[in-house]
Amino acid sequence: MGFRVSRLISTIQGQITAVIFACLIIAFVIGSTLETWVREEYNAPDMESMSAQVSAIASVLASATPAEKGLVLAAANREDGRLSLQPLSYSERFTTSSPDEPFLQIAVDRLIPPENHPVPFGGWRTFVDGKRVLAARVDNDTLLVRELPESFLRNDALIFGANYLVATVTLLILFSVFAVRALTSPLRRIASAAMKADISLGPAIFEERGSVEIVTLARALNGMQRRISTMVESRTRMLRGISHDLRTPLTRLRLRAERVNEGEVREALLGDIERIDRLLKESLGYLRDNHQRELSQRADLASVLQTTCDEFADMGHDVNYNGPARMVTRFKPLALTRAITNLCENAVKFGTHVNVELCISDGQAMIDVMDDGPGIPEEYRSRVLEPFFKVDTARHDTETGFGLGLSIVVEIIQAHNGKLVLLDREHGGLVARLVLPLEQK
Repeated sequence: MGFRVSRLISTIQGQITAVIFACLIIAFVIGSTLETWVREEYNAPDMESMSAQVSAIASVLASATPAEKGLVLAAANREDGRLSLQPLSYSERFTTSSPDEPFLQIAVDRLIPPENHPVPFGGWRTFVDGKRVLAARVDNDTLLVRELPESFLRNDALIFGANYLVATVTLLILFSVFAVRALTSPLRRIASAAMKADISLGPAIFEERGSVEIVTLARALNGMQRRISTMVESRTRMLRGISHDLRTPLTRLRLRAERVNEGEVREALLGDIERIDRLLKESLGYLRDNHQRELSQRADLASVLQTTCDEFADMGHDVNYNGPARMVTRFKPLALTRAITNLCENAVKFGTHVNVELCISDGQAMIDVMDDGPGIPEEYRSRVLEPFFKVDTARHDTETGFGLGLSIVVEIIQAHNGKLVLLDREHGGLVARLVLPLEQK
């Protein structure tokens, strides 16, 4: 029995039930105390009691002699003197509203109407010359009328409102705390883990703690991540094996092509073989997941960019670096070097002058790789990030790659929780902008 109760409390349904029970208990305890305090501090009119009192006095007057009626009325008026006997025709002056009635009183009457017993003559909302009254019929010719204070809040409404306020506030507080602890915080934790997740095999990325439903969700997500990782790893191993196996027959084809006597045929065959060989190399490079296995560490980002630009400059390319001489932050040095290298390789293929700039904006490192080439049409900028997609009409060149360079960059930047944006350069060309959060953990 104890295990079942513990199991129920660990579920969201059980926790909601417990919150409701706790709210009822708190509202009952505090509401009773508040009701006693309201009765003691606020001597507000109790309309049900006054209506019963007026009805009782009217019954006594109905059986009294004319002389006794005066004595009964005088005795009843000793407290506040608001009772009077009026002819039945006095009811023709009754109205159900008053232009001077406060809005709060109208709202209270609409939301918390009095009990229906005993109902005064003319109803609960009866006014004469703008003043609220309670009336009871004495006989066929006479009414007993009691005037009420000009402005008041009914005692029953105050008590009911106090209890309602306590229950509402208690329910809101308890459910707010419950929502934060049992729902909002675990879901934010799972969402944060999902944002940082990758498809590599490793420890469970979703923390399995909290209510039964949250634990079940985290466990299912961890299982899904493991299945996806296993599937991707299996396909990657297969593609690597195929790529490696093709290298041997490709080498034999190259040797045979070199023995072809006809020069044009030999050059065409060797050109196709070279192109296939480069495709295999790029495919193997794309399938490498070193950027996923590499750990983040504190390093000098500016130094990485300067070194990459110097290497291209040593090969005769016009590649320059502009930015701070030092910027230490947390990132994956080898992976980010590979991403910057791919962007610079694309830039020198399609432009003659390349400028790499580094700056800090809104707590993020912003790296711009700018060239003066033909650029990329805006409608293709999202598709060029896909593997094996090329925009031949915009960047036509026999030495271009196979559309894997930007895909590798995207994967590396996403592993850093950053993003790659392709923009137009002001005076023509393309800007490949990398936005990286500083101090990656």
